[in-house]
Amino acid sequence: MASVNTRKHPNGLDYIEIDTPLCYGRIFLQGAQIDSFVPKGKAPLLWVSPADDYLPGSGIRGGIPVCWPWFGMHANESWPQHGFARTRLWQLERTHISNERVELSFTLKLSDEDKGYWPHDTEVRLDFVLSDSLRVSLINRNLGEQSVTLTQALHTYFPIGDIHQLRATGFAGSQYIEFGEGPYAQVEDEVRFERETDRVYTGLSELQKLHTPNGTILVRREQSHSAVLWNPWIDKSKRLARFQEQDYLSMVCLEAANVLEDKLVLGPKQSHTLTTEIRWQE
Repeated sequence: MASVNTRKHPNGLDYIEIDTPLCYGRIFLQGAQIDSFVPKGKAPLLWVSPADDYLPGSGIRGGIPVCWPWFGMHANESWPQHGFARTRLWQLERTHISNERVELSFTLKLSDEDKGYWPHDTEVRLDFVLSDSLRVSLINRNLGEQSVTLTQALHTYFPIGDIHQLRATGFAGSQYIEFGEGPYAQVEDEVRFERETDRVYTGLSELQKLHTPNGTILVRREQSHSAVLWNPWIDKSKRLARFQEQDYLSMVCLEAANVLEDKLVLGPKQSHTLTTEIRWQE
């Protein structure tokens, strides 16, 4: 029997706990950020740094932070990196349990401060479907009479066991920019990790695979032709907040995105859904 309950973290953050015959999950109202998804009988599919303190006002270093309504640094450098959605309180609007499948919908109501960053008439919603896989959809709707442009990402952190053994595949035929340089053509299908990696891919196929010592993770995207592949490696790990120096060994980010030429342009009354779905390969 599936259950959905509201709980409180010892440090004060409220979260939704999902427990079904197929999976366990935990979604915080701050950022509508899922930090745990574990298919029953299998290893976790999301990674969180042991250094994270789960404090109000700080995005969780792991799980799936929502980068919205911009990805990366804004042209105004004093504005928050990756937007403001990941530190705001979202509202749980809908819960639906059907057999062993749970569906949850969260919405973000913009404060006056948020409207200073984003003075557009839009709606944003985050939908989760939890079963033996995890499906996350970020839905934007333009309610106004003028076009709106934004960039966004579902910044997924994966547990990969050992970065030296990780093989990421599904990249052939795309191109990427890294550290502000490029674009470079991605000829080979496989990416291995021997240094800091911070690639923004475009022209990417919808399915990538993370081949780890614990099995293969399938990562699928919809309405997204761009993705970010990131591991901070040694030096940057020493500078990151809420991140241990050795954490780079056990994680990688592969993020469904709409960035660069894949940025989202919504005409009046248009909507768009960015989706990522993750599961262990059978």
